[in-house]
Amino acid sequence: MRTNEELQKEVQDAIKWEPLLQAAEIGVIVKDGIVTLTGNVDSYAKKLEAETATKKVPGVHAVVEKITIAFESSWKKNDTDIAKEIVGAFKWNWEVPSDKITATVEGGWVTLDGEVSWNFQREAAKNSASKQEGVKGVTNHVRLKSEKKDQLEKEEVERALARNWSLNTQEINVIVSGNVVTLVGTVNSLYQKEEAERIAWNAPGVWAVNNELIVEFNYSYAD
Repeated sequence: MRTNEELQKEVQDAIKWEPLLQAAEIGVIVKDGIVTLTGNVDSYAKKLEAETATKKVPGVHAVVEKITIAFESSWKKNDTDIAKEIVGAFKWNWEVPSDKITATVEGGWVTLDGEVSWNFQREAAKNSASKQEGVKGVTNHVRLKSEKKDQLEKEEVERALARNWSLNTQEINVIVSGNVVTLVGTVNSLYQKEEAERIAWNAPGVWAVNNELIVEFNYSYAD
């Protein structure tokens, strides 16, 4: 049987392994597969990295994120400076159609708007903005409007999922209706759930993905 303490140690080890993070920065509390992250970090990128590392651990059913961002008191960047850096980052990133996305910064919080053809472009814009110093969070309102009007092929999505080594596709069912993909079934971690959704989004013609995958892991939790 796996205890809460054992899962806690695995999450702590996963966080410790990430290059941006120091284990002492992040507190980990575990109860029945639900992981609560606490602590202070000095960048939004670190906050995201801690959350991502936690989701990759098998047996994590949910993450409650209570990490706060505390910049050094001697260092301060205003919203205009942050906005300029985001615009520059977009121009240097070939995955981001910078002419189709706008960024609004208020109190260090970034809101992205616009319309793109592919989900990877939307995600690339969010990732680029998240890495800039002074950013406290990102709200991604970029819409997806695929240029491909053809109906999706279920087999095309299934083959894409099967190519990913981290997924057990026997436990994932794909339902396609027009340009909408619905994923149902079970996976072992939040990472697998999000990875399956990411892959589904990459199929040409996808306008929406309903991720109904359930995280299950054959472990019993005990104190």
